[in-house]
Amino acid sequence: MSASSSSGSGIKRIGDSILREIKVDEAIGMVLAHDLTQIVPGSFKGRLFRKGHRVAAEDIPKLKDIGKEHLYVMELAPGDLHEDDAALRLAAALLGDHLTMGEPHEGKVTLKASITGLASVAKPVVDGINAIGDIALATVMNDRVAREGESIAATRAIPLIVPEGKVAEAEWIAAEYRAREGRAPLSVRPLRKMRAGLLTTGTEVFTGRIADKFGPAVELKLRELGSELAEQRFAPDDRQTIVKEILYFLEQGYDMILVSGGMSVDPDDRTPGAIADAGCEIVSYGTPMLPGSMLLFGYLRGIPIFGLPGCVMHDPYTSFDVLLPRVLAGDTIRREEISAMGYGGLHR
Repeated sequence: MSASSSSGSGIKRIGDSILREIKVDEAIGMVLAHDLTQIVPGSFKGRLFRKGHRVAAEDIPKLKDIGKEHLYVMELAPGDLHEDDAALRLAAALLGDHLTMGEPHEGKVTLKASITGLASVAKPVVDGINAIGDIALATVMNDRVAREGESIAATRAIPLIVPEGKVAEAEWIAAEYRAREGRAPLSVRPLRKMRAGLLTTGTEVFTGRIADKFGPAVELKLRELGSELAEQRFAPDDRQTIVKEILYFLEQGYDMILVSGGMSVDPDDRTPGAIADAGCEIVSYGTPMLPGSMLLFGYLRGIPIFGLPGCVMHDPYTSFDVLLPRVLAGDTIRREEISAMGYGGLHR
């Protein structure tokens, strides 16, 4: 896009569109071409006047208070879009299930989750749109938990006036993705409510020498995602006992089995071998993420099973917090996906 100003004329040309400069004192009755923001350091930043506001006499002191001595009146040429309209069209092209679209503000439109779920973000679409120029799309990472009301994306027009062809190109990228994948580029996937059985291993806990801390931590993580810890049982560091308890949970028909403790290479740690002996198809024992590198994940007759390392008790975000929401969303976890968790996986 080319931009030029006619020196001394008070006119700025952006392509074929015109921004005509007028003095604030002469703006009564004029319509604002864009939002005007007020910033009070340390206490307020927000919209003072909205695009389309007709300036009244009582507005003049407020405009001068934010440093405005001149305003623009806009004359759009055919084929150009105002920043708000560009951002709205881009947001609408991306909008998928369980998202709400806010009003434009200074050329930005925010998309928020209407439920607590898993953010679904098509990175190729994000990259393709941001390569166009003059428009921007910022999102959260794919497969991140999105809480109800949380922002997961924002579209923005960078200049005040955007060529419509650039927005149309972005719309085409989004539409092509919808047609190919059968879903929107941005959405929130709902989480299933699952009932889990937790087996806490360790002779020291089983005999009461130390208090269990796994139960409360796991119950909280499940509850925050809409699921339930249906039952917790305890077992000593005995391989056959652990196998028996795992099979007990399987017989109860729980949706998920969690086994905590005994996940390291210590001689007394029997949990990984017991999970294998129970007939589990182990997808991965170990992840490249910290904390949570000793986590085990697999399937026992189609039921997801986790072997939880000690960090789950005390660290707020571990490999369990990455994989649990995906299981609740109905994903089948593959080994290569766990191997990829190392990139961005350092959380200490």
